[in-house]
Amino acid sequence: MMVTVAVVRVVVVEDSFLVRSCLVRLLDADARVRVVGAAAGYLDAVRLIDEQEPDVVVTDVRMPPSHSDEGIRLAGELRGRRPGVGVVVLSQYADAGYASELVRAGSRGRGYLLKDRVADEDQLVGAVLEVAAGRSVFDPLIVDELLAARSRSSAGLAGLTRREQQVLAAVASGASNRVIAGRLVLSTRSVEKHINAIFAKLHLTGDSQVDQRVKATLLYLAEAGR
Repeated sequence: MMVTVAVVRVVVVEDSFLVRSCLVRLLDADARVRVVGAAAGYLDAVRLIDEQEPDVVVTDVRMPPSHSDEGIRLAGELRGRRPGVGVVVLSQYADAGYASELVRAGSRGRGYLLKDRVADEDQLVGAVLEVAAGRSVFDPLIVDELLAARSRSSAGLAGLTRREQQVLAAVASGASNRVIAGRLVLSTRSVEKHINAIFAKLHLTGDSQVDQRVKATLLYLAEAGR
């Protein structure tokens, strides 16, 4: 009996015609992926995504109309409107700010690759398949950039208790304190205490707890070898 394998449907968003064409060609060359549309700007991308309902969006960071951070904003909008859609962001630079914004609401189904990596079909397709499955993919150079701003704890994650590691894994999935409490059968107050202990042990600082959660997530991903 023949087993049918689901094909991942992808929308490509890139303002450069040449780069967009290359991305479409690379993705369509793999039988596990099918490009269902391509857009050159933010507004066209939103319309196309609503029409085609893809599994994954592969998008540049900067595009019309402002050529600033449209790809990151698109990923954030999809987190709320279409949470099941994975996003792979492509950037020319390892920008810590963009990467932090990308995972601000959780790293699940999110990827960030440098553009010079996508010439490798296996890396690009692999990232698409990973985020389609709800996992995350971050270029090692981006993780290095994010973690270079602080000195890491000598103990790292090994210094956390088993329960703290469970809480950190839940934080990295984007879960709120209330959701973590239900998942681990803890009180919300206990979750808050564990999170504060994690921040202290990992020497995490930030302007807000959101910033600290982002840094903790990225450290977790880096140490997990993703």
